[in-house]
Amino acid sequence: MDILTALLLLVHLIPVSAAKDGVSSKSRKRLMPNPVTEPPVTDPVYEALLYCNIPSMAERSMEGHAPHHFKLVSVHVFIRHGDRYPLYTIPKTKRPEVDCTLVANRKPYHPKLEAFVSHMAKGPGASFESPLNSLPLYPNHPLCEMGELTQTGVVQHLQNGQLLRDIYLKKHKLLPHNWSTEQLYLETTGKSRTLQSGLALLYGFLPDFDWKRIYFRHQPSALFCSGSCYCPVRNQYLEKEQRRQYLFRLKNGPLDRTYGDMARIVDIPIKQLRAANPIDSMLCHFCHNVSFPCTRSGCIDMEHFKVIKAHQLDDERERREKKLYFGYSLLGAHPILNQTIDRMQRAAQGKKGELFTLYSAHDVTLSPILSALGLSEARFPRFAARLIFELWQDREKPREHSVRILYNGIDFTFHTSFCQDHHKRSPKHMCPLENLVHFVKRDMFVALDGNSTNYYDACHREGA
Repeated sequence: MDILTALLLLVHLIPVSAAKDGVSSKSRKRLMPNPVTEPPVTDPVYEALLYCNIPSMAERSMEGHAPHHFKLVSVHVFIRHGDRYPLYTIPKTKRPEVDCTLVANRKPYHPKLEAFVSHMAKGPGASFESPLNSLPLYPNHPLCEMGELTQTGVVQHLQNGQLLRDIYLKKHKLLPHNWSTEQLYLETTGKSRTLQSGLALLYGFLPDFDWKRIYFRHQPSALFCSGSCYCPVRNQYLEKEQRRQYLFRLKNGPLDRTYGDMARIVDIPIKQLRAANPIDSMLCHFCHNVSFPCTRSGCIDMEHFKVIKAHQLDDERERREKKLYFGYSLLGAHPILNQTIDRMQRAAQGKKGELFTLYSAHDVTLSPILSALGLSEARFPRFAARLIFELWQDREKPREHSVRILYNGIDFTFHTSFCQDHHKRSPKHMCPLENLVHFVKRDMFVALDGNSTNYYDACHREGA
C-alpha cells in the first residue's frame, strides 16, 4: 500500500466497509493533501488536485514582468470558469451534497466575498447582451444545480481578479482612473457559470465597479469563433479525434474492468455508466472532500477514480502524439486568435480601443488555443485556468511591440510555436508582435497542410 493511499484510508475517503444493511452511512469528509512538490512520475491523484485548484495561499505569478524600458499597452485574458457542480450524475447514486450559496465564514473564503454578493445584488437591470440579462449574477442554491458555479469557483476568480489588479492596475496603471466602457471588453458564453466567473474576476480586478460602465457581450460558441464558426474540415478533424479516443479506450483493459465493477455496484449496464461520464461526478466528490457514493452492492472508491483519471492523462498524451486534435485546434482557435491580434495591432498603432479584454470561457475554449500555440507541455485547463496575452511597447524604440503568453502565471512565451526559433537565435528578451501576427495569418495554415493560405480555404479544402 502506498503512503497516499494509507493517508486517504485514515481519513475515510476510501470506504473500508459498508453499514450493517450494506448502505453507506452519513457522508464522510476527508482532508485534502497539499501538493508541495511535483511527483517524479505522473500521479493521477496529484494531477486531480491540480485540476481542482483549491484556493489556498497567495499565488506567485510572472504576469507583468518585462525589462524596465517596456510599457504595458494592453492585456487579453482568457479564463475557464471556476469550480462547478457536475454536468452528469452517476445513476442510482445520491448527488454530492454541495451548497452553492455564498457564505462568508465557510471555506474557501475571500475577504471580498461578502462585498461581491452585495455588489451583485445591485446588478440586475444592468446592461448585458441578450440572453445574458436573464442569468443570475451569482450562485444561490442550497443544493447546487447541474453545472452551477460553487463558492470555490467564485473565490478562485476573486483571487484571479485581485492578482491581476495588483499587477496591471496598481503596478502598471493599465487603466486610467476614469476608464471608459470602450477600454474594457467583456465577452462570455450563455452559461451562468461563465458569466458569474467573469463577474467574480472583474470584481476582484475592479472592486465596486460602476455598473453603468460594464457591458458583457454574448458569445454563442464555446470556440468564440463569432461569425466564422462554419468550418467543415475542423469538424472532420474532431470526428477523427473522437474515433481515436474510442479506439484508445477499447485497448485499456484495467479501465474496462473498472467500469464493469462500477456498473455492478450501481446496478446498471456498463454502456449506461460510460454514457453518464462518471469522472465528472467523481471529480466533484474529490474536489469537495465528499466520499464517493456507496450502494448495497459496494462502494465506488479511490482505486476506481485513479484508474479513470490515469486513462484521461494517457489519452491526453496520445492525443498530442496523433496530431488529430492539433488539426482541430488550429482551425478551432484561429478565429479568436485572429480577433486578438487585430486588437493588438490597433493598440500598437495607437488607436483608441480596449486596454483590458476578458473572455470568460470553458475548457473546450482554452484547450484548442493552447494546442494551436504549440504548448504541448501545458496541462489541460484546470478550474479557473487563465491564459493571458500581454502587449508591450519598447520605450527606447516606440515602433517596436512585443508579446508575452502566460498560462496560470507561468511564462510560456518562448515555448510557443511562433517564438521558439526567435528565442534560440535572437538576444532580445521579448517576442516581437510580428511573430504572432505571421503565425496566425500564415503559419497556422502551413502547419495544417502547407497548401491553404487563409481560414476559408483551410476549412473547405477537399480530401482533408
